[in-house]
Amino acid sequence: MSHPTIPCLLSLLVIAGSACSRAPASAPAGPAAPVVAEARLVEAACGTCQFDLPGSDCALAVRIDGRAYYVDGASIDDLGDPHAEDGICNTVRQARVSGRLDGERFAATSFELLPSAR
Repeated sequence: MSHPTIPCLLSLLVIAGSACSRAPASAPAGPAAPVVAEARLVEAACGTCQFDLPGSDCALAVRIDGRAYYVDGASIDDLGDPHAEDGICNTVRQARVSGRLDGERFAATSFELLPSAR
């Protein structure tokens, strides 16, 4: 008959050994590399009027992979009358952009609003 503490000690040794033999946890991942767009076709519109982004002023935004971002490097006023029938406060338009996602914003290096389909 074996002593009741021997199985307990063996169990503790197995648990302790397995805990020590695990690979160290990887370091927390740093910020993801910015997503770069080169001449990418995206949806463009007013972030507050069309994409329901927070804010009270009309401001240029793009939608990339289903998510909207305000734009730095291009202005809503550079794209014609935003409140015209085909303006970007009244309709979502297509644009060809280059730039990168920078946090919660899109930093544009080029921005070309394509002709309206209307």
